[in-house]
Amino acid sequence: MSVSLPNDIVLRPRFKIELDRSNESALKLFEALKSEQSDFVVTKIDDHVFIKFPSEKRHFWSPQLHLEIIEASATKSTLHGLFGPSPTVWTMFMFLHFIVAGLFIAFGIWTYSNYSLDQDFTVQLFITIMMVFLWFVLYFIGRLGRASGKSEMHLLFNFMNESLNLNQLRT
Repeated sequence: MSVSLPNDIVLRPRFKIELDRSNESALKLFEALKSEQSDFVVTKIDDHVFIKFPSEKRHFWSPQLHLEIIEASATKSTLHGLFGPSPTVWTMFMFLHFIVAGLFIAFGIWTYSNYSLDQDFTVQLFITIMMVFLWFVLYFIGRLGRASGKSEMHLLFNFMNESLNLNQLRT
């Protein structure tokens, strides 16, 4: 049941744990935690549980933990976890990536057209190359954001482990 990332490039780490309890009992534990504690905001929707920090403790790069608990049998279930920024931050981040990719394609086509027509294409080539550079900048900003939220990711993960009593199973 160890959790490790298969690739260090990922910006939204994922994990999978086999649970020795039904998904209903695991979901009921999280449902009960909504009112029993105030360190985290726990939201349950169907088989999904979202764990995040209260708004007064949250910053721009604060992660949240999305859990999906899928029933495997009457007494076993599979927990799929995903760490990521708030949906608003992630949507903005993906929108910026989409804009950069679109501009890269557009200026790449314009560069090739000017090259094919034996016209000057220096400006278009420069902007195309700048889009690649900008994509790397966005990627490293995402990595810095993930690094700044790493300690909070550990807090969320430990809270999940304690809630499901997984720490006892590992020793």
